[in-house]
Amino acid sequence: MIVTFRKVGVLYGGRSAERDVSLMSGQAVCDALKSQGVNAHLFDTGQHSLSELVEQNFDAVFIALHGRYGEDGTLQGALELMGIPYTGSGPMASSLAMDKIMTKRLWLESGLPTPAYREIKTATDLEGIEQAIGLPFIMKPPHEGSTLGLVKVQQASQIQSAYKKANQYDDLVLAEQFVQGREFTVALLAASPLNKKSHAELEALPVIEIVAPGGNYDYEHKYFSDDTQYICPANISEKLSDKMKKLSVQAFTALRCEGWARADIMLDEHDQPWLIEINTTPGMTSHSLVPMAAKATGMSFEKLCVHILSQAHCKVGQSNRMHLGEGK
Repeated sequence: MIVTFRKVGVLYGGRSAERDVSLMSGQAVCDALKSQGVNAHLFDTGQHSLSELVEQNFDAVFIALHGRYGEDGTLQGALELMGIPYTGSGPMASSLAMDKIMTKRLWLESGLPTPAYREIKTATDLEGIEQAIGLPFIMKPPHEGSTLGLVKVQQASQIQSAYKKANQYDDLVLAEQFVQGREFTVALLAASPLNKKSHAELEALPVIEIVAPGGNYDYEHKYFSDDTQYICPANISEKLSDKMKKLSVQAFTALRCEGWARADIMLDEHDQPWLIEINTTPGMTSHSLVPMAAKATGMSFEKLCVHILSQAHCKVGQSNRMHLGEGK
């Protein structure tokens, strides 16, 4: 695959709670692109301003940011205004996917299976929460990723402390019914060359099962521990695999995502898959799942990065570049 961009920026770092992971993702992506002959340069959005980004005169940018101010639509909107082509979803889809409550609302509206939930705006909303969705349940901040602030509440005495932990990351807290079962993820990748008349065809990569120690797939087990097992392709029937892939594509489409993403799924004891969340800028570290799924199809990490970059474009408005400060 040939990438014709003259100069590419890899946006990484940022100011979110997931900055450390983004630093790893961005470095890996930049090194991979360079190895394929792409004129790629790192740009830390947590250290440099948008005006400095414009001064770099990038023809396109690869977004390797995770969390707020990078994955939530704010940066995507700025790139649209500047006319700089970028990877991944547009402002609206990025914003919706980053908000786990809005994501669940849209999935439910589309008839897609996702666990029951309640919004917790203040501590008073905790009253009767165990009766409403049952124990155990998950408490988490709806605008963070990487399981930051997530707590599994197994008894009523843990509710207050779980709320306080999640509330440290977000003013709004999500209480979600816990699905007992196996954990899976499905990487989604725009497969066909992008053209101006239609969206690229979407491909669901091989399903991955995640087996974490004690079922605790937390921040440490996601990015640093070697104890977590990843089974790719997952040891499930072809019928169930196809069902998960189809569900993931529907989840992606319902939010109007673009380019690439990763859907996280829980499978209950009745082999019913439940959508948990979708990531529009998945991790690209040595422990990351999208590269693992791509590798199972014969695509190297380097080729994966080039493929994602090849889909970079502005999603709304004019695609031609408009520098900040220019007149109409």
